[in-house]
Amino acid sequence: MFILENDLLKIGIKKPGAELCKITSVKNNTEFMWDANPAVWGSYAPNLFPIIGALKDNTYMFEGKPYSLPKHGMIRNNPAVEWHEETKNSITLKLVYSDATLKVYPFKFEFYITYKLNNANLEIKHTVLNKDTKTVFFSLGGHPAFKCPVFENEVYEDYYLEFEQPETSKTHLINMENGLISDKTKPVLDNSDCLPLAHHLFNEDALIFKDLKSRRITLKSKSHGGILSVSYPDFNYVGIWAKPEGDYVCIEPWLGIADSEFTNQDFKTKEGILSLEPNKSFVASYSIEIHQSHLV
Repeated sequence: MFILENDLLKIGIKKPGAELCKITSVKNNTEFMWDANPAVWGSYAPNLFPIIGALKDNTYMFEGKPYSLPKHGMIRNNPAVEWHEETKNSITLKLVYSDATLKVYPFKFEFYITYKLNNANLEIKHTVLNKDTKTVFFSLGGHPAFKCPVFENEVYEDYYLEFEQPETSKTHLINMENGLISDKTKPVLDNSDCLPLAHHLFNEDALIFKDLKSRRITLKSKSHGGILSVSYPDFNYVGIWAKPEGDYVCIEPWLGIADSEFTNQDFKTKEGILSLEPNKSFVASYSIEIHQSHLV
């Protein structure tokens, strides 16, 4: 595990998948990340690339050929992720295309993820380089799971998410048999900036928002106030998710989305897909800020 530490926070990052796994207060040892209990959900914060969520029949088509990728793509849990560089307050890991990746993703790429710690703020920066002679197509996103409740003598329902501004938005429902986006929606927010948390909220899988105006979501406790905020200025889809029995909540900034049930599986026209020309680079960042009142 790689460690970043300053006077306020200690950050842990697993080499496989370059996965964030610890955000801990240095002074009082409060932990803010989910513990990846395998009996519930055995991950902390998977990195999503080059797809978000599930593919129809686990397959996509590119220039007439079928390819297969697992849910959320090829970074998650990948032991081929390598150390790239580090500074006093940052570490960068990478995955570079190989014969193995070309079999499932026919593009020559370099993927970098940088964790940079500045006071109580952790920036997660994604960089994609196109090393191919053709356009590269991809999605990317984060999937951090935060402990909820954080403090003793609290329950899950003591927590809520506060959006940066009032929202009127609906979730796009998932077909729970195949993980694909259905044509059904359900209202969630009606001119409100508050989403109360309850385990049953996730009985139908994730809440998927395509049209939020907010670019910042704060996890709050009724008794302890703001716990942490996730800011995602570069991302236009958001997933909110937990296993219904899990004491955590994922705030997931996405550039892209799972396949719809009605997709033709053409990777070039997949909803939310990004394109990158040869010899170009793409950068997108989100950040996690721990409210300093909980660090003393």
